[in-house]
Order: sequence, then C-alpha cells, then structure tokens
Amino acid sequence: MGALGAGLVDFSPGLLTYVKTKWGGGAIDRLQSWRERELEVIKSRADDAKKPESAVAMESLAYLNKFWNRIPYISDYRHWGVEDYWATPIEALASNGADCEDYSIAKYFSIKELGIKPENLRITYVLVRATKQAHMVLAYYPTPDADPYILDNLTGRLLPASERDDLEPVYSFNDDELWVTGQTQASSKSSKIRSWNDLLEKMAAEKRL
Repeated sequence: MGALGAGLVDFSPGLLTYVKTKWGGGAIDRLQSWRERELEVIKSRADDAKKPESAVAMESLAYLNKFWNRIPYISDYRHWGVEDYWATPIEALASNGADCEDYSIAKYFSIKELGIKPENLRITYVLVRATKQAHMVLAYYPTPDADPYILDNLTGRLLPASERDDLEPVYSFNDDELWVTGQTQASSKSSKIRSWNDLLEKMAAEKRL
C-alpha cells in the first residue's frame, strides 16, 4: 500500500462534517489553518524560485515544524485510551493533541504535500540518551548521503543529526523502505510496520468521507 500525499488538505464536505461532529467547530478552524499554511508555503516556494532549492526547503520545513509543534502534547493513553496510537494528521489537529509519533507523521505528510520526495524524508525512532525514553522525530535529507536535519517537537530548532547527540537513532522509514541504524541499505519494507499500515488505512478512510 503506497502512502498518501496529493490533495491532503483538500478536505471534502463529508470529512469536515465528520470532524465537526466529533471535535466541534474549532476543529474545522484548525484544519482550515493547516490548509492556509500549506498554500502559503507553496506560494512562497514559487516566489523564491531564484533562491537555492536547499534554502527554500529549509525555510519551508522550519515553518511547518513550528506550525505542528503548536499542538499541545498529550500522551496516547490520556488522549486515546490506549498505550500506543498513531493518529492521522487530521486526527491530531482536529483533536488538538499529539505525541511524538503524531508530530512526526503530520510533518512527514505536510512536507510531502509541498512536493518534497519521500526519499528525502525518514520518520525516525530514537532513544533519548539521558533517559532511554522512546521518542520519534522526522529527518530531512537534502541529499541521500547528507547529514539529515531533525524536526522534533522537543525543540523548534532544525539541527543536523550530528548536533543532536542527545538522541540515539534506532530505525527509520518512509513510504516504502525501512532502515536499521548502522546499515546503509534498507533492510526491509515499511509495510512490515503494523502501526504504519493502520495509519494509512485510516488516512484512506478519511479521503473517502
């Protein structure tokens, strides 16, 4: 199953009705704000055609990183009543609550919406070295072999992974591939991750509303 991307913020009337019924009118406002931010970034990227693509990409990533980090952090158990739940971007924004997986997932799909290719992005499972607590971030690779920049809900700064010695990477994935830290080649397919498959199914259901 391929990941979704195109038309992510083209919300159908059925989806908006569902969201309003479940989370109230404020949820509609938050979704519309997301759509406006995406359109702003897309227009800005077009207006900045004379700038180096790398500079435009970093500005776009910083903008969307800040947008998603505004959502209040709420643990899965408190928010959804289960230990581990990967929310769709719509669920996270409409319910106005997220944890580290939700921030990373929302940023991943938001950035893909700008036309940045999946091979430049990896959702990355890490451990916080000081506490050994599981955490998730999004890594952006300007080129395949580059030191990636880390988009993290714990900080608004986009720093290269080499400067994030507080994080210990474990594995990463994108639409299709899964990498284990220390291996240069993908070791498996992201379809092996059950939570990822469940997420894509929920996103597909949202598109059908």
